[in-house]
Amino acid sequence: MKISIITVCFNSQKTIEETLKSVSSQTYNNIEYIVIDGKSQDSTVNIITKYENIISNWVSEPDKGLYDAMNKGIQMANGDIIGILNSDDTFFNDNVLSEVAQFHKNNRVEASIGNIVQVNDENKIIRKYSSKKWSPKKLKYGFMPPHPSIFFKRELFNRLGAYDLSFKSGADYELIVRYFLKNEITYGYSSITTTSMAIGGISSSGLSSYTMITKEICKALEMNSVKFSKLLIKFRMVWKIWAFIRR
Repeated sequence: MKISIITVCFNSQKTIEETLKSVSSQTYNNIEYIVIDGKSQDSTVNIITKYENIISNWVSEPDKGLYDAMNKGIQMANGDIIGILNSDDTFFNDNVLSEVAQFHKNNRVEASIGNIVQVNDENKIIRKYSSKKWSPKKLKYGFMPPHPSIFFKRELFNRLGAYDLSFKSGADYELIVRYFLKNEITYGYSSITTTSMAIGGISSSGLSSYTMITKEICKALEMNSVKFSKLLIKFRMVWKIWAFIRR
């Protein structure tokens, strides 16, 4: 089973090397690694060229943003399943892709969902984000599984489409709504912690982005004809805090 991993980057010289090393150290040996750079102006490309021995295909050219770059990578991919590894994230350990491959071999599913950890600048774990209790109906309330933990069968992108470029930060949410809720793809919880994710991305930057993300969640649900309460979406943080207290 071939696994395609896609990393998109732009001016990522501070973090991209750790991401590349993370892929290089994987014990699984049937990896197609694709890197899409948005024509970086710093030393990102120089770092990428140091690791060309582990990269199957890479380009450095202008794009229309994060999701456009992801779509380029998906179009290049030839693997049986596809995963995304952001340019400031790393795999949780060296066996992640071996475990993901084994899970997909053992389970007839179109996607797997797992767990991630979020780390600070000192690489200290400050949050664990599990998909164990997630279900597609929770998308109606603003809850999605951690995007980096999801591995999709490649044929889904051909059948159901890729990331919608009309979103600034919510194209991953819309795709998950379209796949899991509208089209009811088969999936399984792998229990694998796939990714160490750096705090501070566009979707994890605190209250300043909360309103924008809320609007895009509502847009994603509306586009896919899902009935939902805008009030529940707006106050989803309350339900998250309540669920945390009840654990």
